[in-house]
Amino acid sequence: MISKIYSSATFGIDAYIVEVETHYEKQIPSFTIVGLPDSAVKESRERVTAAIKNSGFDFPVKKITVNLAPADIKKEGSAFDLPIAIGLLAANKIVDETKLSSTVFLGELSLEGTLRKVRGALPITVEAKKRGFKQICIPIVSAAEASVVEGIDVYGVTGLKETVDFLNGAESLTPLKTNQEELFAYVNKYSLDFSDVKGQENVKRALEIASAGGHNILMIGPPGSGKTMLAKRFPSILPPLTFEEALETTKIHSVAGILQSENALITERPFRNPHHTVSDAALVGGGTIPRPGEVSYAHHGVLFLDEFPEFKKNVLEVMRQPMEDYKVTISRSKMSLEFPANFMLVAAMNPCPCGYFTDPTKECTCNSGQIQKYMAKISGPMLDRIDIHIEVPAVKYKDLTSQSSSEPSEKIRERVIKARNVQQARFKELNSINNNADMGTKEVRQFCSIDSAGSELLKMAMTKLGLSARAYDRILKVSRTIADLEGAEKILPQHLSEAIQYRSLDRELWNH
Repeated sequence: MISKIYSSATFGIDAYIVEVETHYEKQIPSFTIVGLPDSAVKESRERVTAAIKNSGFDFPVKKITVNLAPADIKKEGSAFDLPIAIGLLAANKIVDETKLSSTVFLGELSLEGTLRKVRGALPITVEAKKRGFKQICIPIVSAAEASVVEGIDVYGVTGLKETVDFLNGAESLTPLKTNQEELFAYVNKYSLDFSDVKGQENVKRALEIASAGGHNILMIGPPGSGKTMLAKRFPSILPPLTFEEALETTKIHSVAGILQSENALITERPFRNPHHTVSDAALVGGGTIPRPGEVSYAHHGVLFLDEFPEFKKNVLEVMRQPMEDYKVTISRSKMSLEFPANFMLVAAMNPCPCGYFTDPTKECTCNSGQIQKYMAKISGPMLDRIDIHIEVPAVKYKDLTSQSSSEPSEKIRERVIKARNVQQARFKELNSINNNADMGTKEVRQFCSIDSAGSELLKMAMTKLGLSARAYDRILKVSRTIADLEGAEKILPQHLSEAIQYRSLDRELWNH
């Protein structure tokens, strides 16, 4: 007796189809799973056995062999429970085989036969559709994200018995559909808004420029100046996610198992805020079986690193490659995986260990050696990858008590979207570039030309501040964004002078 059922598993953020072949014969009873299964897959023997019995079906007391093909890729997780159970019942002629060749099965079984949530439902459904399958049977709690994919019927099932009844025609199920327009109808309905922030107009301006050009930003200021408050409101001025961006972001969260059951699709830009004790594997991804890290969870969104110098140096240094390449490559002896990591970095730090080096009202208790040591925790190459450094002064009392309302996020976002549209038109022939921050050296030379007055101004700033070649390109990129916000075709000296101001950590104040 033999049967073939189709399932799927994830590899990175994509999926591949797995053939579940079930064979049994009249020999000494045993239950063997082959095809490089991990511990969770091996343990499915006990779950499947109990689930079949508790669902009211006869379990074949024979020698059972289950093969998961392709056999050279390690299978992990508990999502093979349902296809193994269906395979056993199909081999025993309890399940009608009519729909089996066109269906992908996925689900973890409880001992009583009900189904639990599985990881990677979205990428698996995408792959099933691509491979020509007509339908997918998946736990009802994971079905919302799978139903986003059009062109394949998604059936949410509650347990093994319901699945068997559906396959045998004893029960009728309606495929789930998700209205994409309805999903995106509530985009940008943020509870946190820039109108809540009193004062700090110069910092808001810097955040607007960062948002408009996709630039990384570092805020430096004393405790209580509002750095975290501003960072948490930053996603509210970013352009809304496109459907393609939402799909890619949801894939990552789905594979990691952190997508909420009620969320069919992530429609808001992610905001990730890891603690400074985070390990390098947790930040960029890793593990024996590689998993995405915080930089990938923040894909198409914001990664906020508070108390920036308190992060371990090796943790910060390992971020340099994702910040340049917009992806993380994790290599193991038998595999190499890539996770996308196109995020905007927003970092915040105190100017010194006590926090009051630049505060005019409170005295700093640190000596120059302590300040130098504190600042040295962030390497030059890392600072060079951050386009904008902005000082965040303590909020003045008159600003705190002011009754006038600040500009809301919606108004700022409108200007940001307008500037982004200009950039998309500029880079429409270049597939790998979407905004000014993505420009390489070649594109900077092409799109960031400056006149003689601007060149002289930049030369003077470079000489006085001792800026690196990378900082030179950063200034030109930020200048281009400032010009785009003003609707200017050319970069003017005033755009350059404002961009130069956003290199705070290159000034002598911090270097001596």
